[in-house]
Amino acid sequence: MCGRFIQATSGEFLAERFQLPAAPDVTPRYNVAPGQPVGAVRIAENGDREWATLRWGLIPAWSPEPRTTYSTINARAETVADKPTYRQAFRRRRCLIPADGFYEWRRLANRKQPYCIAPADREPLAFAGLWEHWERDGQVLESCTILVTQANALLAPIHDRMPVILGPAAETCWLDPAVTDPAILRPLLVPCPPERLQLWPVGTAVNRPGTEGANLMVPVVLPEG
Repeated sequence: MCGRFIQATSGEFLAERFQLPAAPDVTPRYNVAPGQPVGAVRIAENGDREWATLRWGLIPAWSPEPRTTYSTINARAETVADKPTYRQAFRRRRCLIPADGFYEWRRLANRKQPYCIAPADREPLAFAGLWEHWERDGQVLESCTILVTQANALLAPIHDRMPVILGPAAETCWLDPAVTDPAILRPLLVPCPPERLQLWPVGTAVNRPGTEGANLMVPVVLPEG
């Protein structure tokens, strides 16, 4: 799964990296948690790319309330095209969620050890995401989910799942509103090559959703054994 991640790149660099018409106004965040605002790249009505702020945890347009009884922060790549919660967004409302890294927890005998996973080349990653527009009685909510797939060889010793991280060609296809066929989209949802990432253990301060700061990414030395 992906339960915490990092969005720390400047608006100017995001505009260049993701071909946005203007630099978004962003604040660096090192511990983005479910339910919080997430920055995303999507296709606007005029066909251009745009920056959108979405709540992390997708609410289907047909939901009677702006909540669900189950977690929707992640959608499994293997079933996302068929699940009622996600299938319309999968065909019509796809987005990229820029990330400078994410966290995962390795289960040990008596605790969970957090790790930071970041791009090896320090360029922002692009998670495959879906977004939805929910509206009832004048209340409007736009929300998103991050697609996850099986872990690659680097992450497998830590956790069995990881975010879908798209390559440049896949990013373009994923955003293309003319592409609606699951047979074209499903092959994009695979583990990224291990060499695109690096990982290291970090301190447990990241366990608390309200904790922030670049110090959360600082490596720690694990005790032997």
